[in-house]
Amino acid sequence: LKAPLAFSEHHLSHAASAFYPSPFERALVLTMDGVGEWATTTAAIGHGQRLDIFREIHFPHSLGLLYSAFTTYCGFRVNSGEYKLMGLAPYGEPRFAGLIHERLVDIKDDGSFRLDLKYFDYCTGLTMTNARFHALFGGPPRAPEAPLEPRHLDLAASIQQVTEDIVMRLATSLKRETGERNLCLAGGVALNCVANGKLLREAGFDGIWIQPAAGDAGGALGAALAHWHRAQGQPRTPAGAGGDGMQGAFLGPAYSDDEIAATLDRLGAVYRRLGDDELIDTAARDLADGQAMGWFQGRAEYGPRALGNRSILADPRRSDTQSVLNLKVKFRESFRPFAPAVLAEHARDCFDLDAESPYMLIVAPVAQHCRLPVDAAATGLERLKQVRSTIPAVTHVDYSARVQSVRADTQPRFHALLSKFHQISGCPTLVNTSFNVRGEPVVGSPEDAFRCFMGTHLDRLAIGNCYLVKAGQPAALAREYAHLLPAD
Repeated sequence: LKAPLAFSEHHLSHAASAFYPSPFERALVLTMDGVGEWATTTAAIGHGQRLDIFREIHFPHSLGLLYSAFTTYCGFRVNSGEYKLMGLAPYGEPRFAGLIHERLVDIKDDGSFRLDLKYFDYCTGLTMTNARFHALFGGPPRAPEAPLEPRHLDLAASIQQVTEDIVMRLATSLKRETGERNLCLAGGVALNCVANGKLLREAGFDGIWIQPAAGDAGGALGAALAHWHRAQGQPRTPAGAGGDGMQGAFLGPAYSDDEIAATLDRLGAVYRRLGDDELIDTAARDLADGQAMGWFQGRAEYGPRALGNRSILADPRRSDTQSVLNLKVKFRESFRPFAPAVLAEHARDCFDLDAESPYMLIVAPVAQHCRLPVDAAATGLERLKQVRSTIPAVTHVDYSARVQSVRADTQPRFHALLSKFHQISGCPTLVNTSFNVRGEPVVGSPEDAFRCFMGTHLDRLAIGNCYLVKAGQPAALAREYAHLLPAD
């Protein structure tokens, strides 16, 4: 007898994905995205196995779609370029924020909002914005790949400020209303790690937990959890390390060293097969020597962030790391920031962060003692080349960083690498970015990893216990394919 199919609403799935793996017995759950069936923003309360939505904002009034409208207006792709807009925001000034408040979105004190739809075309047309929107902000949308103007930087800064305002008002109003002390976040807007950092610092919650696959990819997990706990009444499993039920979110496939070696042999690669300690020592010394490394280990991450298993790693102390990785490895815009992976026990040595951030979803200030003075007269993208801290490759122009804290109990091999690098260099931090190039997904197999290694300017590849040096590979296996890559 086949079991009957069960269906979960979109926002309920989001909320379940955030609450049930969280360390909280009870919490306020805030979900914000583009749109589900009709809901665009929902508030719920989770308590034990219960999870009940009690407040909704409906389409077409959507914070996610408002942010996406500015994403496409600034020349980036909807549903993939929003993180670019967030990364661009620190280079601009929020001089359009008042205009957005005045013309586009009516925000109440409790954070509820309504959009003025005469400036948008996503309800009835084929574009996010229309001629009224373009006239309001000074011209037509930026063409993809066209030069960025100061206006685009200021637009990014402005919509980021408005987004943070809405998120803060929603969360703090709901906290006052419900008396809940803990907050869970899901939905695509929960990937806005700058807004998350502001919530952590200023909203007054005892704890905040964010689903690592906060976008729609997390819906499958949430639907299953909602059915298991809410519909079937099954008890929640005690949270793992650090009170985190996701336990690192390493849910993807893994490959044995024998499988990896067989693939590399078939491809004609030249490699050494090292013991565990020798791998960590060799990789850490090469990173400290300035080599850029592909790092492919264990099970793949669940969610949009590389968390140390499908990563590109580099030394954050070098002033040229950001530009080299962006232009010669990732083949993408030079302004795109990189995140620091830091030993959890040393996070406060580098960042003003009073909580763990295992999923790279919190932006925090770089510690004052790590900062360096810069020319205050520089503006816009001129500030990109300024060395503003002792870890310049991961320091944004506003002296912040998107932090990933790494624990030994959830990521023993990556933690061991960071520890060895710390021992060698005195720095407990590495640059960590996803192992892919623009327009391509994160590498999923050993063959994908070797292909990306040979098609970029990566210097080293550590794939399982197999260690590859670029200069030692047959020249015939190199493949330059940057010119073939689609825009992302």
